[in-house]
Amino acid sequence: MISLFRAFALVFPAQPAVRVVFAALMLAFPVLQPATVLAQTESASAPAEAAIAEEIDPFREEILTIIAQRTGGGGQDRHLSTIADYYSDPANPALWVGNGAANTKARTLVDILKTAYLDVLDPDDYNADTLAGLLDATLVPDLARLEVGLSLSLLDYTRHLAAGRVEPSKINSELAIFPTTPDPMQVLIGVQSASDMVAYATLGFEPKTPQYQRLRSALAVFRQLAAVGGWPAVPGGATLKEGMADPQRVPILRKRLEMAGFLQQGLHSGDTLDGALIDALRVFQERHGLEVDGAVGPNTLAELNVSVDQRVRQIEINMERRRWMEDKPGDYYIFVNLADQYLKVVERRGDREHTVHTALTVVGKQFHRTPVFSETMKYIVINPSWNVPYSIATKEYLPKLRTNPGVLSAQNIRLLADGRDVDPYSINWSAVTPKTFRWQLQQRPGPRNALGQVKFMFPNRFNVYIHDTPSKGLFSQASRVFSHGCIRVQYPFDLANVLLSRQGMSPKEIEQIKNIGAERIVRLKEPIPVHINYLTAWVNKDGTVHFRRDVYGRDAALDKALQDLRQRGS
Repeated sequence: MISLFRAFALVFPAQPAVRVVFAALMLAFPVLQPATVLAQTESASAPAEAAIAEEIDPFREEILTIIAQRTGGGGQDRHLSTIADYYSDPANPALWVGNGAANTKARTLVDILKTAYLDVLDPDDYNADTLAGLLDATLVPDLARLEVGLSLSLLDYTRHLAAGRVEPSKINSELAIFPTTPDPMQVLIGVQSASDMVAYATLGFEPKTPQYQRLRSALAVFRQLAAVGGWPAVPGGATLKEGMADPQRVPILRKRLEMAGFLQQGLHSGDTLDGALIDALRVFQERHGLEVDGAVGPNTLAELNVSVDQRVRQIEINMERRRWMEDKPGDYYIFVNLADQYLKVVERRGDREHTVHTALTVVGKQFHRTPVFSETMKYIVINPSWNVPYSIATKEYLPKLRTNPGVLSAQNIRLLADGRDVDPYSINWSAVTPKTFRWQLQQRPGPRNALGQVKFMFPNRFNVYIHDTPSKGLFSQASRVFSHGCIRVQYPFDLANVLLSRQGMSPKEIEQIKNIGAERIVRLKEPIPVHINYLTAWVNKDGTVHFRRDVYGRDAALDKALQDLRQRGS
């Protein structure tokens, strides 16, 4: 029967999925004689007939039987067609078994799978214990199970390590990020020449960025903290300010900061919030995106009382996100972290990245969450007009127009119909509904323009871009989630100067264009990649771990998606 399977494989070499189904039929209908099918393949070439005549070895025969018996579907069975293709080709050697026993590569891979938890992957997803139990097998059926099982587990493990367990766009349409998954056939073929399975299976597929490795190291530290019971919760109460004494809360606060590494033991004593304890508290606030005021108010207390187990999970979730991201974001790029409301311009020099500019940002409010995506900045507009989006025109301006049509002129906004100005007082706004609203609102350039005096354009399907804002006071807030979805940047002309200096434009020249007041498009000679992401945990180059609140609920959504996958066993 297996020889018949091999014959079918040779006739249909490009249809591995068909081969799996065919093999299943062979098992279901053993009375089918080889001649029945061979009669249908009379047109096969002479070399193919010769190959069919060769007797397949019992080990490969058993492997193909196991593959045929698998039902297909979710989980590891997504790779059945790949391994059917691999093992049905006599030119491809077994990968994990040789001379009637598991080889060194097999034992190393099992060890790798058993420690998958170090990368926030579950060894059970790769049947690590089951495969470990087959390493000393001597019977052909057991060795074949080991061969198939290790190949399936390797394909799943490398896919998860390289691109994550979850496909981001499937859990949230706001996550327009599409990780690159390894080619499964090339993964198997690569094992043949791999001299070091750790280097191949782990280092070869995990994210190559220092950011991922630093998170991985931090995870180990926080897991150790969790293993010894974590840190104590600080009791609630009135805001604890510098110089205040509290015999109950101050000692607990001190212990909390000592355990997390913010305060060296012995540097502070007593019941008063002062000295080294204040300094440690300020560092804690800075690393958690809080107002750095040295006081234990409601927001600081809430972050202090996030348990170590929750922080472990937060790091794990962000390691999954890091697997979605590109290893090489560009030699010169802009990175925006929505959870941190922060922008940086990064330049690669040699094999190291250097941050050449940073800025605070304001991002979308909860109802107008800024999406995650990557695009290319192509031009900058100085003194831009603002074409008011339909949603804002109908939800925010239409109610105002019903009571005061003069609201438009007060904000330097034109009312247009087919590109022509219309007098807002000539319209009976009380009869206009969102469905019948047919005008365009356009705000003229100027300091009061909603986009400020400069915008940075990277065309995308979300119509999101980076721009100036007249609402400068929002940058003083610790949490800056106020926009309709676009990204407002502090000191935007500093950013413009940095970007345009690459093509020889001086700050003086840019200032002159701004002062003219007319809209001016400046095209970038070298387009710049823009990566907008959402990270609530990261580790800086100096080893300091930073956390941010899950302002959009995306941590919670990803956590649920990961748990659902585990429950389904896929």
